[in-house]
Amino acid sequence: MAKKLKYGKIAIVIFLTALIWIWADLALDETLPDKPAVVVVEESADPKLWVSFNRAFSADIRITLSGPQTAIANENRRLKDGKIRRFVLDVVQERINRPGNYNLRLLPFLQKDKQIRQVGLKVESCEPEVLDVNVVELVKKSLAVECLDENGASLRAESIEPSKVDMFVPEDRRIARVRLTRKEIEQARVTAIEMRPYVELAEDQVRYAAEPVRIKMPPQADPRSEVTIRAPRLGIALSPILQGRYKVDVKNLNEVIGPISIRATPEAKQAYEAMRYQVILEIDDEDVKAEVRRELVYNFPEEFVGRDEIVLNQRRLEARFTLSPLSIEAQ
Repeated sequence: MAKKLKYGKIAIVIFLTALIWIWADLALDETLPDKPAVVVVEESADPKLWVSFNRAFSADIRITLSGPQTAIANENRRLKDGKIRRFVLDVVQERINRPGNYNLRLLPFLQKDKQIRQVGLKVESCEPEVLDVNVVELVKKSLAVECLDENGASLRAESIEPSKVDMFVPEDRRIARVRLTRKEIEQARVTAIEMRPYVELAEDQVRYAAEPVRIKMPPQADPRSEVTIRAPRLGIALSPILQGRYKVDVKNLNEVIGPISIRATPEAKQAYEAMRYQVILEIDDEDVKAEVRRELVYNFPEEFVGRDEIVLNQRRLEARFTLSPLSIEAQ
């Protein structure tokens, strides 16, 4: 019985001690002055309205917080990690959801924030004291969809389905846009991709359509044109074993050094013509036995091959040749 009583007393002492520490932590409120925060607009509150702070989606503010030591310490850690407090303005909840200009008294608005209260903090003061809130009524319109590249240049699409989207926008808007990266453009040349069109309300505020459209881009225009190399030069590649010992007799020489049809950009054509040899005949040591047929190597400049700026525009020709031993005198 005495043991049970002792355990009970110990539990009561521990409980009272914990309460004292908790009360002491709550009693010793600290202040965290002049810290950055941001107020943003809750876009989903009413899709028929465009709410902004002087045409901006967000407003930077400064706040002074107070609260228990633990809560203040946690807030300090958040700020050091770059996590500033974010307050969301719901115009429906604040009853400023009719078109017009409003002065939002900031301190009462911030002090109602549930997240701040849940962590035991209180907003003591703020700067500025009032925010200008602009509420514009939007109208539902059917907008044509336009495609842009990463730089904002207009793109011609092969198809956009549907070609128009219904959106709530300012009265003067006529077009919804889709911006495509280079990778997305290349993908859309192969198969249609889904993207959500948007309307830019202000510099940092856009409104997206509820549903995506399917975009198909046309095949890329070929920058290469069909050109002819009139008098290609032939190079013959022999191993050291054959050099000086055999003569190469090309049976269809006129065909081998005949005009070559290629598709190339102007730069690639110029570089190809500047090569020492345009076609090369490779000869192996085993070719001494009989007449041989071998495809020519078209000596395209590697730089332009890698960029797909030059390709052969005809069948690959074969050279027919034999190797004849040189006389001792010729050697």
